[in-house]
Amino acid sequence: MEIAEHIRIVDTEGRALATAAEKAGVDAEVATCPGWRIRDLVRHQGAVHRWATGFLTDAVTARRPMPDVPPGLDGDGLLAWYREGHRRLVDTLTAAPLDLECFAFLPAPSPLAFWARRQAHETTVHRVDAESALERPDQDAYGPVTEEFAVDGIDELLSGFHARSRSRVRSDTPRLLRVRATDADAVWTVRITQDPPTAERGAVGDAECEVSGPAARLYLALWNRLPFPDVTGDAALAALWRERSGI
Repeated sequence: MEIAEHIRIVDTEGRALATAAEKAGVDAEVATCPGWRIRDLVRHQGAVHRWATGFLTDAVTARRPMPDVPPGLDGDGLLAWYREGHRRLVDTLTAAPLDLECFAFLPAPSPLAFWARRQAHETTVHRVDAESALERPDQDAYGPVTEEFAVDGIDELLSGFHARSRSRVRSDTPRLLRVRATDADAVWTVRITQDPPTAERGAVGDAECEVSGPAARLYLALWNRLPFPDVTGDAALAALWRERSGI
């Protein structure tokens, strides 16, 4: 996906998150993040947006801590603070030069490409979290995620996040997990060992378990926001993912 499309998604998803948070109210429980209320979600996402913006505006090449949320900020003031930070992130991404050099923590064609993509998926997943605080009849009521964007997000999660040393998806006995988006030409093979998982595109080897379904649902399931649409083979391997893949 192109940088401009990722930025557009950061914009639309960030505004949708604020709308859902306002409708739910800051005291509402976030069903997809047990223990969180909307105020916790908005504080987290607002801080992440400012954190990302800081790398882009300051051209910082080393990791630095997440900024603090102003103490006592709540209610309408918290939502206004979130919206201001989100707007600044979108404007900063839009104005940033393509050759900008700054910190990035996953492989990408450029730091700008990394931050546009990362914030698009970060904001989308947390938009779903905000919507989970609303009264909804079933999971189909969540706002849409396109097939292309879902495949992009699955790829980032499997080939980026879980390739890092901090991934807790490990197994003393080597395991092979297949991930298949049934409405897209997209299949991943994930090797789970004592080391960080490795993922490659395509159906490679004999998988012990396959998790599959429409790309959008599979995307949210792999982020542990929905159950897996379909599991075949050794369900214990799918359960291992759910137990250890939290980020």
